[in-house]
Amino acid sequence: MAARLDDGSDLAENHEINVTPFIDVMLVLLIIFMVAAPLATVDVPVDLPGSTAAGAPRPEKPLFVTVREDLSISVGEDKVERDALAGSLDAATGGDKDERIFLRADKTVPYGDLAEAMNLLRAAGYLKVALVGIEQAAAPAGG
Repeated sequence: MAARLDDGSDLAENHEINVTPFIDVMLVLLIIFMVAAPLATVDVPVDLPGSTAAGAPRPEKPLFVTVREDLSISVGEDKVERDALAGSLDAATGGDKDERIFLRADKTVPYGDLAEAMNLLRAAGYLKVALVGIEQAAAPAGG
């Protein structure tokens, strides 16, 4: 119980809540969460499985950008240089930046090179990119 000294006479009770201990506890909890949060996002090496999701409907004339095994890039069937990719896409889409680009890559292409191809598409202004893969049969439910 807290007491207040007014004029040195009888001690009167103080009915106000002392919030200092609550603030101290909250600061300690904040520090604990600040330390623990980065530890909760540890990267774990994982071998990702194939996709069994149902395929999306394919447009009449899809525009494929392909990264081949030798890391060359093709728009449709035409091989293009990395510097000329934006111009080639603009010619193929008629300048429509909202058209979906289907990006496919050989399975031996390193992830970094695939990400670089996606960055080239983004730099060219094409933000709607769909990754193309081979559909696999769904695994049996029992195992």
